[in-house]
Amino acid sequence: MLNNMIPYIIGAVTGTANGFFGAGGGTVLVPAMERLMDVEEHKAHATAIAVILPLSVISAFLYRENVKTNYSTLLMVSLGGIVGGYIGARLLGRIPKKWLHIIFGGFMITAAARMIL
Repeated sequence: MLNNMIPYIIGAVTGTANGFFGAGGGTVLVPAMERLMDVEEHKAHATAIAVILPLSVISAFLYRENVKTNYSTLLMVSLGGIVGGYIGARLLGRIPKKWLHIIFGGFMITAAARMIL
């Protein structure tokens, strides 16, 4: 029974982290899918990217009610994000699993250090 609930629990934790911190797809979802659901690393990254869209849309609507959104910044960052997302998605399949793990770990460590400091 608990094994059937794992994807829902992971989703709830990921959604909460995304809504609270603005992050969750990569920081929570990828490691959880790899370790708790035995999803291969490349598939975990690709799935996390797909999951981020509905989470972000829901969070954006809720934030709009509570926090003033800077729409000019939103537009500029979104355009850059679209270009970067395209590049990243095209490169994901070409990166060996070992390097993907190292690069992802480096980003996680950097993000953690920046938040602590």
